[in-house]
Amino acid sequence: MLWYKAWLETRWRFAIGLAILMLSACGIVFAYPQVARLMPLASNIEARGEIGRRVQEAVQLARDYRGYVWSQWFRQNLIQMWTVFAALLGAGGLLSQTSGGAALYTLSMPASRTRLLGVRAAAGLGELLVLAIAPSLLIPLLSPAVGDSYSVVDVLVHGACLFFGGAVFYALAMLLSTIFPDIWRPLLIALAVAVALAIGEMFVRDVWPYGLFSLMNGETYFRTRHVPWAGLVVTTAAAAALLYGAASSLERRDF
Repeated sequence: MLWYKAWLETRWRFAIGLAILMLSACGIVFAYPQVARLMPLASNIEARGEIGRRVQEAVQLARDYRGYVWSQWFRQNLIQMWTVFAALLGAGGLLSQTSGGAALYTLSMPASRTRLLGVRAAAGLGELLVLAIAPSLLIPLLSPAVGDSYSVVDVLVHGACLFFGGAVFYALAMLLSTIFPDIWRPLLIALAVAVALAIGEMFVRDVWPYGLFSLMNGETYFRTRHVPWAGLVVTTAAAAALLYGAASSLERRDF
């Protein structure tokens, strides 16, 4: 009953996210032939400063299919949209139901508040795991259509990096949802934190290249074939701590 209720609360957010990500993955694959044809022209682009460096880096990465997929999909499209849906799936919950009386019905169930939140968190994390891996599996499936191939192992590793690294945004949204009685403030605050971290990483990248988003896009694995175990352990522990804080906050609430 609790699992079904958690699914009903989030099913449309999950379904919309899955559809958007799958369409985007298809677009990435089928755009590659056009990108490959533009590579000779892109090599002649002259730009200075940070913008020039980024343009040249993008051109170099796109020279082979694996670099193109990582730079356009795992480092940009997937990570950006997945983070939005992580915050969206984490936002809401028991407090957002108070105005309609649904919270009283939920609390009347023979289950503790910790179990209620635990079931919802587990259901949301399961949906996020699907969003992190399932759309990316279309890339090795469709790559032969454009005359290339992509490793399923790479998809699984990058998906794991995204999921275990980015789960902190989901957990943060859940914690905020035990503080604010609406869905919008937890969502916007979690996204604001994500944007602030992304901007901060851009400025300190040359000094400290081990930011959260670099972990989520699997840059270490892409460049060295080494899985960043230490970073994944830290972010998993941080997400667990945030979820524990959410459970403690919900236990203290007076309905």
